[in-house]
Amino acid sequence: MSARRLLIFGGIALIAAGMLFGDIFAVFVLHQNGGKTGQALLAACQAASAGNTLAVKEIFQQVGGLLEDRGTKVDAHVHMTDAGYLALLLALVQPYVALSPRRKKQLAGLFLTGGLLLPIGIFMIHYVGLAYSPSAVIGWASVLADSAGALLIVVLIGEAYGLWKFLGCGGSGREPEWPSDRTWERRTLMGGGAALILLGFIYGAWYAGVDLYRHETREAQILRNMLDAVGGGQGGTVVDVASYGSLAAERAVKIAAHSHVIEFGLLAMLLSFVQPYVFLNVRWKRRWVMMLLAGSVILPVFVLLELNLGLLAGGIADLGGLLVIIALIGMLVGVLRYSGRLDGASGSAR
Repeated sequence: MSARRLLIFGGIALIAAGMLFGDIFAVFVLHQNGGKTGQALLAACQAASAGNTLAVKEIFQQVGGLLEDRGTKVDAHVHMTDAGYLALLLALVQPYVALSPRRKKQLAGLFLTGGLLLPIGIFMIHYVGLAYSPSAVIGWASVLADSAGALLIVVLIGEAYGLWKFLGCGGSGREPEWPSDRTWERRTLMGGGAALILLGFIYGAWYAGVDLYRHETREAQILRNMLDAVGGGQGGTVVDVASYGSLAAERAVKIAAHSHVIEFGLLAMLLSFVQPYVFLNVRWKRRWVMMLLAGSVILPVFVLLELNLGLLAGGIADLGGLLVIIALIGMLVGVLRYSGRLDGASGSAR
């Protein structure tokens, strides 16, 4: 594999793996974790109204553990998919990185190694903690994650140096530029991705103008009611805790729908550039393109409908994510079957 092909393959693989982990997390962890957090918050309010400070401290430690559990899994999912996006971006600029093919391939391998180890380290933070750590604040999992992040930074510095040599010193990238053909697959992915990003921006602007400040005011009022109830020695804060959970769910699904539709739009646009490396016949390439765009619409729409349809909408949203994953795996097979035509053309030219 050339550095470009290696980055394409690794980038798509990281995105597919990150999305698969996100789907599993949403089904088996997210809602259960939220339910436990709500129960713990209710127990803390009741313990505070009874004057049991020790129980309040223990319950909030439990809440902190639940939030860390959720946070590390969300961060692992996000960092893995974002590393895949960045790998695809680096693949696009390889013709303009004036380094030797061997050095570029080494940088690509190091980047994919860091992109894999970083989310693994983040995922393990909650389970490893500070066990056997020489530091009182940083555990071995955090050390792994930070080291992987430093590796990514080193690779990006190397890529930036190659770009500087190409732009400032007149060096050669030693790879052919991307084909300028306007196939149906490339045009559909580019147009569909741009439309998804536009819709995401429009919905984000609508949410910021209509719901954002209303949610903040409502949250402050709920917390004020909870504190007043606790201060008055009342244990009946079930309604307030339920209202707080409902508000958190409403905010979460709207932000998730906004971010996911933009991410899928960016993914579609990036994949439009790498289609020459997907070595499949036209019929299968078009199937994967349509499946990816369909899932990119289904997932955010039904995430947004979870407030009204409940678990049914959540299941359909997970199905939309599965469609995107299957489409990515199909394109990944095409990258594996790639014949080396573009890289061979580069060698022939030299």
